[in-house]
Amino acid sequence: MSTFPTEFERTDIGEIQIAPEVIEVIAGLATIEVDGVAGMSGGFAGGIAELLGRKNLSRGVKVEVGQREAAVDVSVIVKYGHRLPEVAAQIQRNVKRSIETMTGLTVIEVNVQIHDVHLETVDKQEESEFTHRVK
Repeated sequence: MSTFPTEFERTDIGEIQIAPEVIEVIAGLATIEVDGVAGMSGGFAGGIAELLGRKNLSRGVKVEVGQREAAVDVSVIVKYGHRLPEVAAQIQRNVKRSIETMTGLTVIEVNVQIHDVHLETVDKQEESEFTHRVK
């Protein structure tokens, strides 16, 4: 999706614009608030996934913004043990609510791509075996 600055609103004293990057950050924050989300993914071509870090809040988020509407794509990594459809539906609701509340734009769609499942217990076990093996 491409992103364009929006000509959001004209007031008596000037114009109000919201940069697409701001909407990406709002969507990213709304996504990582959802229980079961381990992190954001830049997608297959986007590079390394970022697990619940706040270094790049728009990582794994793409938006298309018009004058009154927005469409959002988010790419996520879900924690093992959570029901994927429930996590995805909660992401959709949270992203839509956050963007509409903060910007006044109407969110027409929120597409969720689940790129991976994070196995936290397996990762810790592998780290533990590695540290015991090398002294």
